[in-house]
Amino acid sequence: MSMTAEDYQRLSAPFHSPAGEKGLNVANFVLTRLCYVAYPLALIVLAVGKDPRLLRCVLVPAVSFALLSVYRDLRNAPRPYEVLDIQPLIHKDKKGKSFPSRHVFSVFVIAMTFLWLKPWLGAAFLAVGVVLALCRVVGGVHWPRDVIAGAAVGVAAGLVGFWIV
Repeated sequence: MSMTAEDYQRLSAPFHSPAGEKGLNVANFVLTRLCYVAYPLALIVLAVGKDPRLLRCVLVPAVSFALLSVYRDLRNAPRPYEVLDIQPLIHKDKKGKSFPSRHVFSVFVIAMTFLWLKPWLGAAFLAVGVVLALCRVVGGVHWPRDVIAGAAVGVAAGLVGFWIV
């Protein structure tokens, strides 16, 4: 799933205007923050209601996030803007640690948490995850393989943590 600079230019062309770039960055920011606000709120609701599912809703994302982070640090894959001659639309100075996408993983494991708690909410957050994954690739900060792997690991962690174990 390699991408060339020409592939990236074609993919990102509709966003190469001030309005397009701003829209992409706003979408990336809002969708990321939506998940990082909704998840703690869900945990608060579970805690206040003394819901016995709280511990699992904390442990599954936390343990899988930690394991993914260790793997990502060890792998230390370069980002598209490090390899290709491109200017990313989502501005980032970070080097390496591209595979898998931790943003996308986080949204998908949170979506799986919500799917376990409230299926309609989980489905909505899965859709948010797909849009965020597209933003990260179009923005030039991740390869397609990074976001696909991030989503797959997030879904797998949720399946194992909420339905299998």
